[in-house]
Amino acid sequence: MDVLGAVRRGAFADRAFERVAPSLEPADRRLAQEIAYGTLRLRARLDFVLDDLVKGGVQRLESEVLDVLRLAAYQLLELDRLPAYAVVSDAVEASKRVKGQGAASLTNAVLRRLSRESYASFAFPSSEEDPHGYLSTWGSHPAWLLERWLSCESQEDVRELTEYNNRRPAVYLSVAADRDVVLERLRKAGVEAGSAAWVASSVRVDPSGVQKALDVVDAVIQDPAAAAVVDFMALDPGSDVIDLCAAPGGKAALLAARGHEVWAFDIAAGRLARLLENRDRLGLDRLHVACGDATRPPVASAQTVLIDVPCSGTGTLARHPDGRWRLQPDDLAKLVELQRRAIDAAAGIVLPGGLLVYATCSLEPEENQGQVEAFLTRRSDFKLEPPPTSAVAAELMAPDGTLRVLPQRHGMDGAYAARLRRAA
Repeated sequence: MDVLGAVRRGAFADRAFERVAPSLEPADRRLAQEIAYGTLRLRARLDFVLDDLVKGGVQRLESEVLDVLRLAAYQLLELDRLPAYAVVSDAVEASKRVKGQGAASLTNAVLRRLSRESYASFAFPSSEEDPHGYLSTWGSHPAWLLERWLSCESQEDVRELTEYNNRRPAVYLSVAADRDVVLERLRKAGVEAGSAAWVASSVRVDPSGVQKALDVVDAVIQDPAAAAVVDFMALDPGSDVIDLCAAPGGKAALLAARGHEVWAFDIAAGRLARLLENRDRLGLDRLHVACGDATRPPVASAQTVLIDVPCSGTGTLARHPDGRWRLQPDDLAKLVELQRRAIDAAAGIVLPGGLLVYATCSLEPEENQGQVEAFLTRRSDFKLEPPPTSAVAAELMAPDGTLRVLPQRHGMDGAYAARLRRAA
């Protein structure tokens, strides 16, 4: 309830959860995160069910009561290890605590009915006859975002994407050492782990063993798509890198772990905390961290610049389920303008013959290929340059030589990157 309330007030779910997590035992922490994040992922699906059970519909409910009902509905419909009577009892007490006896009585009536039902009891729109309605209710994604995706992708592709976004994502570590050696060390430590597809530096670990894994191997928690961007950069050994939008810092840390001298900047001082933590934990003395605005770079010139710009994050909606409800149609235009300013500023410090790497975790064409095409029109002294063929798995490469990772196709976060070489 604390996490959902914070998200309603504008907080990011991961930061809201980090604030409450220290008060919980590890097993309780995992369960609390599963319930909070699962409820955010399936919010529209749960609302469709609850709307059928609440007289007058869920829109008449106060936000705190609706939060309670959503959390309980997720547990009743999605989790099989929690007794229904316990879920209902906890929800009734929570409603009473926040809104009094009337809310508690409503909660009790609604959830007792729901505890005797399943999803099959509710007439969700047909995927064949009303695909948009199906994807916005059962698929639990905003209608406007689905319209965008359906306008440029097949219905089947969009359905697979929504299904991916509604699953709990796997936990991955990025490692600088030989992956087979890392896997053997994890096995000896009793951590369940395996290789990630497509990205040689990524290791999948069981969520319950993450802390133990970090204790026995040098690694950062990072999705394979982010590690693929580092591979895609294909830098010469020991080269210097300016990372202008570094937080939370996984790419900067991985670059430094691979022996590059990295200057990592971000305008949000608070978001640099994790990067500093990784730097100190891994002893990355080649990683230098400071506040800096990407639209006004704090360095005069550089041979290699990485700019992983602020974006819509539509490639990470499985990992950040609150993002789908926070993002609004008007936000895209503002983000595209910010990205334009950032890439132009970054290009201004790239030395002749130098490399600019533009990256996002978005699936939207305006933020990806559209942004790069517009940049190349403005700056004729830059050209797209694919990496060496051995740098990245061919399955992750687009025909134009850019990196394009699709969650529904590659089983990881979405990502885009372009290597832009300045003329010598």
